[in-house]
Amino acid sequence: MSDFSFCDSSLSYKERAKDLVKRMTLQEKVQQLGDLAYGVPRLGLPKYEWWSEALHGVSNVGPGTFFDDVVPGATSFPTVILTTASFNESLWKSIGQAVSTEARAMYNLGRTGLTYWSPNINVVRDPRWGRALETPGEDPFVVGRYAVNYVRGLQDVEGAEVTANPNQRPLKVSSCCKHYAAYDIDNWLGVDRFHFDATVREQDMEETFLRPFEMCVKDGDVSSVMCSYNRVDGIPTCADPNLLKDTIRGEWDLHGYIVSDCDSIQVMVDYHKFLGDTNEDAVARALKAGLDLDCGVYYTNFTADAVMQGKVREREIDSSLNHLYVLLMRLGFFDGSPKYESLGKDDVCTKSNIELAAQAAREGIVLLKNNQTLPLSYHKVKTLAVVGPHANATAAMIGNYAGIPCRYTAPIDGFSRYGKVKYEMGCGDIACKNDSFIFQAMKAAAQADATIVLAGLDLSVEAEGLDRTDLFLPGYQTQLINQVAEVAKGPVVLVILSAGGVDISFAEENPKIGGILWAGYPGEEGGRAIADVVFGRYNPGGRLPLTWHTADYVDMLPMTSMTLRPDPSLGYPGRTYKFFNGSVVYPFGYGLSYTWFNYTLTPANKQSVHIRLGSLDYCRDLDYSPGTKRPPCPAAPIEDLDCGLHHIDFEVEVRNTGTRDGSDVVLVYSKPPDGILGTYIKKVIGFKRVFVSAGSSHKVHFKIDACKGLELVDYAASRVLPSGGHSIVIGDDIVSFPFQVNIS
Repeated sequence: MSDFSFCDSSLSYKERAKDLVKRMTLQEKVQQLGDLAYGVPRLGLPKYEWWSEALHGVSNVGPGTFFDDVVPGATSFPTVILTTASFNESLWKSIGQAVSTEARAMYNLGRTGLTYWSPNINVVRDPRWGRALETPGEDPFVVGRYAVNYVRGLQDVEGAEVTANPNQRPLKVSSCCKHYAAYDIDNWLGVDRFHFDATVREQDMEETFLRPFEMCVKDGDVSSVMCSYNRVDGIPTCADPNLLKDTIRGEWDLHGYIVSDCDSIQVMVDYHKFLGDTNEDAVARALKAGLDLDCGVYYTNFTADAVMQGKVREREIDSSLNHLYVLLMRLGFFDGSPKYESLGKDDVCTKSNIELAAQAAREGIVLLKNNQTLPLSYHKVKTLAVVGPHANATAAMIGNYAGIPCRYTAPIDGFSRYGKVKYEMGCGDIACKNDSFIFQAMKAAAQADATIVLAGLDLSVEAEGLDRTDLFLPGYQTQLINQVAEVAKGPVVLVILSAGGVDISFAEENPKIGGILWAGYPGEEGGRAIADVVFGRYNPGGRLPLTWHTADYVDMLPMTSMTLRPDPSLGYPGRTYKFFNGSVVYPFGYGLSYTWFNYTLTPANKQSVHIRLGSLDYCRDLDYSPGTKRPPCPAAPIEDLDCGLHHIDFEVEVRNTGTRDGSDVVLVYSKPPDGILGTYIKKVIGFKRVFVSAGSSHKVHFKIDACKGLELVDYAASRVLPSGGHSIVIGDDIVSFPFQVNIS
């Protein structure tokens, strides 16, 4: 082996991978193309299982990871939807760093691999989608920023974040952004992800479905992308060369590999029945499209025959294997990683990681309602009725794609630190089909100084493979909440555990319910975090990453309609806050605090740009509403502009005018010039979370690329910068200023 060039560490990874692949026979090559790579014993190449998961902690979903007496558990952070609600980019990265440290430690102990198929960065287009808990919400920019930070946290080796040759850049572990693309239906009224053909306008594809993946690859330098089960405009994503080879690897310049969602090639053959393909046709088509690795056995079982039948060339296999082995070399699979060799059992479930999990839950929790009820005073509240189907939640708090947590702190455990707890379940389970448990909950509430009702959803209602058909609380939960509130002796606080929004208008309007919190699925320390917020040990500052629609929204349009913009011909409303302008229960970005914040805006002196096009540049037309004055040059293609020269530059002074320290999320939106048809109402272009002590202020500076902040995607799916008066809006139209774009 010492004579093999692939063992020579003085050579580049590309040269070494090429040597390794050329030493293999065809049969040996195809045995490396599945998630279980069988290795080549005669070359000293060991087996490797590619499939491990780390969505919000090291998970035992997938055969690449297991827990036992040596490593009984790993830190289980809040599910992604709640972590995103913190709008704290440094927190997102810190969680990634903690997870990758535990992953490296477990790898050293032989309990996991180095390649993790996380995060899920699909935009939540519809409130019924069952996998919302795994995602960063409905805004493509926020989803993209989450992806960049979490991926950097997982992958980056300190001091080697940027290298001259990205394919030589060392990695702590490998991350994977999934599911690419236009994937957001699991199983809704008989329509499932294995058969669904997403009919997507190119405008929506460019603006919404692809944008987070582009950010993940370009800004996060992610080392893997996973294609999805569904078709897009008739073509399975894992067999579409435009999506894979041309876009991910070509236009975006992926430094890594492309993997299928598990058994996607079989889905192409058996469910999509794409072009009547045989098994050999399907693997050939996927390989030529740019799919490097098959999570499954189709590549392993049928690729050799596809080559022998002349349907695909062996060089396509070589290309994929080169991508895979360069990646494994970057991870130290061949040479070791001295920087991480000392990590072991003591680096998993550390006190600091468990505390980070609790802090992440605290930062994400959103205060939805407060009638001068919260925070409760532990000096006045000595007895607590803690009731509802989530009052003793444990496994429900960690959602899916979770491993075995270090421990659980259930809500009743968290509240026991603040007073004497009387626990009543109120419902037999989340389905709450039996109302006989409500009476005991009412009795407890009638005797306690304060009542906490913990209700909501779980994986029996919203999950992978399970979409919702309504936005109500299940079964008798609404009755439980109302009846408990009616008889309660003290203040009543409702805590909702869910990913997607729930129509709780009844609780918002009920004066006997003094406070409402949304706690997502808050991870292993969720009970402690919820209690800390209720009793004011932590001042909530989370914001909703999803619009909470009223229940009738689901009657207005089917999940299968993929367009984001309203469709007047069918009477369909728009989707997400960017395109929906109807009434809601709670809007995207909503969240209260135990204190008050005022904004003072200080724009830079120059809040306009004048762009002169070159002789070879051209203007793009836009659609305007009747009566709108059309600029001489309506818009210019972004690709023709030197965007790095033009910025939206301003400062926001955030003053805490209350009596409690707290954190505030400064959300920055842009609104397009008046009169342009078919574009967004507003969109997020920046955000920062800041801590401000009571009575003090903090200045937040924003410098946003004008092209990225003000661009829109036109009807032809081109990114353009429109002329005219844009508006920069801080928060819920708290303060704003105009920004003029002149193009000539």
